[in-house]
Amino acid sequence: MKLLRRNLFHLSDIPRDLDSVTTIDHKAEVDPREVGLLESDVEAIWDNILRVYRTGVHPAITINIRHRGKVLMSRAIGHVRGNGPHDSPDSEKVLATPESPMCLYSTSKGITALLMHMLQEEGLINVSDPVAFYAPEFARKGKDNITIHQILAHRGGIPGLPKDAPIETLWDEDQTWELLCDAEPIVTDGSKLAYHAITGGFVLERVVRKVTGDNINAYITRKIREPMGMKYFSYGIEPQYRDDLALTYATGPRPGPLLSRFIKRALGTDIETLEEVCNDPRFQDAIIPAGNLAGTAEEASRFFQMMLNGGRWGRRRICSATTVARAIQEFGTRTLDRTLFLPMRFSAGLMLGDEPVGVWGPHTRYAYGHIGLINKFAWADPQRDLSAAILTSGIPVIAHHLGPMIGTLRTVANTFPILDKDPAPFTLQLG
Repeated sequence: MKLLRRNLFHLSDIPRDLDSVTTIDHKAEVDPREVGLLESDVEAIWDNILRVYRTGVHPAITINIRHRGKVLMSRAIGHVRGNGPHDSPDSEKVLATPESPMCLYSTSKGITALLMHMLQEEGLINVSDPVAFYAPEFARKGKDNITIHQILAHRGGIPGLPKDAPIETLWDEDQTWELLCDAEPIVTDGSKLAYHAITGGFVLERVVRKVTGDNINAYITRKIREPMGMKYFSYGIEPQYRDDLALTYATGPRPGPLLSRFIKRALGTDIETLEEVCNDPRFQDAIIPAGNLAGTAEEASRFFQMMLNGGRWGRRRICSATTVARAIQEFGTRTLDRTLFLPMRFSAGLMLGDEPVGVWGPHTRYAYGHIGLINKFAWADPQRDLSAAILTSGIPVIAHHLGPMIGTLRTVANTFPILDKDPAPFTLQLG
């Protein structure tokens, strides 16, 4: 049975005693009564996380939830390495902890988006300007009027790299930039939503270089990482922390031919190769602003709590409340997302919730955040005074974990009372 689970369904082993692979940061977690909840509310969320873990699809799961600014949950279950579907029985198993960093993949886009709006706050750019205003070489092949805002909103007309581009291109920023400058856009007026899985981040990073004189890692370190006291939270991971990073595992039944073609079109490669790429030190060393920011669930939750605070973290002003408002302002209309196959609402860089149900659960119209490959979630919900991150180490395409994962998001949304129909007091604190 164990061989069948591993070799046919590509699942990790689940120990009988889940407490043996569970780590809870009791010092960080507050008594639920401090924020108007019960212990049973917390356990209801955790029970859903356990259901997801029991599917074997995610060798490791970390979760951090803040309510009213206080940490309600800071937990981890599983192994960051050593218990993947094809790991040897002799492999060293390393427990996941709340301090374990993971690659956030496309969740990186939400963080990168706020950085661009922060550049505007500093007067270094205007997101309504064409990219070519700052990087003239981007104007080739008719791209002279494509704006930074369009790139942020997945309407820049360059959703993918050329089909014949080798995967190694991802860790050569200059080569990738040249390919994007030479790319012929599918549209230039922003009228077509086409998810920019990787490309948009390279364009935005080049703008950062042009206006600051340094790369985006230097900018996020100066503006976010150091002021907010974060250990990781950089694009790629610093070499001294590489062994801390959770490995990524391609799990679940392998997709059929039709779905495989879609995956290759969306991600540029097949799921097995994607696992190899994600665990390649060259990928982990690279700067890929749309797809390889590394951090803990607590750091991701902390970031969205700062946005929820209107740009404040403790006594520090990270950005203005107006910058946060601009970053979460809806752009365009509700549109079927071709990656998620869901009707989605977007801002310039973030995925917005919806009514009666959205990506962040039921009745989450004012929530905002971003999903990462394939089950990584980080978001804020002003109506519930909630910031949360759920990070996972598996990259299943279609698997039996979907029900429990949807149930987890639904339970999170239903656990926290809607504090006010008007979320303005929580998103635009000007004090």
